[in-house]
Amino acid sequence: MAKGKFPGIPGNMNNMLKQVQKMQKQMEELQEELYQKEVEASAGGGAVEVKVNGRKEVLSVTIRPEAVDPDDVEMLQDLIVAATNEALRKADEMMTREMSKITGGMNIPGLF
Repeated sequence: MAKGKFPGIPGNMNNMLKQVQKMQKQMEELQEELYQKEVEASAGGGAVEVKVNGRKEVLSVTIRPEAVDPDDVEMLQDLIVAATNEALRKADEMMTREMSKITGGMNIPGLF
């Protein structure tokens, strides 16, 4: 048996564990980098724009003045919800796409 970082584990398993640890470190670094990135989505032809980061935190909501109609508040609310949901979907998509570059497309439950 090979001696190393994981005593009692055969050499090939030891190497595999080292690779997994390396991948985990890369994923943590990438995840932190992605948390800082921003994605944006709009609704109503750009009447409402929402920007979120990789942590799925809403950073800003921009509403064009022409989207504000006191007689149709529900439409504005719907536009805000639609833009926010699309921005969050884009953030999820960004995280999945970038993480799959490291994991080689493996589906790792609970990754993010």
